[in-house]
Amino acid sequence: MSALFNFHSFLTVVLLVICTCTFLKMQFPTILEQKTGFRGFFWKAARIGERLSPWVAAGCFTMSVSILFF
Repeated sequence: MSALFNFHSFLTVVLLVICTCTFLKMQFPTILEQKTGFRGFFWKAARIGERLSPWVAAGCFTMSVSILFF
């Protein structure tokens, strides 16, 4: 099943995109400075990771426990 049809997999992919974009923005800030177009989506994901980092971390922890034990 693809990640679009399975909600659990979809949430995992969304969290991975947010965490990856945030990491890339911290390491290489010039990559995600464009706020429109295709790269704008990744800029917004990085912004979510920066602003909501405690909630994203809690979501990553919850998903990891869910994947490992359920």
